[in-house]
Amino acid sequence: MPLIPEEPQIHESAQGPRATPAAGRPAPTPRPVPGPRSAASPRPGRPGPGPARPTNPASPRQHTGAAQPPTPRQENRSAPRPPSPAGPQVQLIPAPAAGALDAAEEAVDLLLETGRAPGDILVLTTGDPHPWATHELSFGDAAYWAQHDARDDVFFADAAAAERASARPVVIVAVNGGGDDAVARALPAAMGRASALLIVCGDPQRINPVLGAGV
Repeated sequence: MPLIPEEPQIHESAQGPRATPAAGRPAPTPRPVPGPRSAASPRPGRPGPGPARPTNPASPRQHTGAAQPPTPRQENRSAPRPPSPAGPQVQLIPAPAAGALDAAEEAVDLLLETGRAPGDILVLTTGDPHPWATHELSFGDAAYWAQHDARDDVFFADAAAAERASARPVVIVAVNGGGDDAVARALPAAMGRASALLIVCGDPQRINPVLGAGV
């Protein structure tokens, strides 16, 4: 009697039968696993980097000329002197006479960025006046000083007129010219107008002798 070969046995896969998508329904596509957010991606709800908003044309800060105000170089700034019992803190920002006004404007921008109100700041110049002051004085002395009295923005004035200015929390002196006598008069006057902070921008060789004399 001839032997009949046995039929091969079909073993089922351990994973079970494959699921076949229903007719007309596409197979689901696996979702990608979310990875870490790129450092360049902005946070939700926050705009990405872009140009800074233009300043108000009527503001004295119009003359800074920078779309995004630069920060004064830390390595060029002297350590702030602790306030004396009868005066404000004093800080020196070294700068040549030709760059003292630019250094003062950078200091203004930094103060505003850190939350200081514009009306808290008075800027005095020992040499040529700030362009904003020159422009506003062309409309008359009364209109110019009315803006000072309003105290709603940074005010620029000649150091020779410091006695006419009222006290403000921060006074910045730009030693951008003038003789040694003018500087010697300007710094004590500025000290008397600053209730919290006095910033002096200029040549340390001209400024330190006055500051060291008890200003």
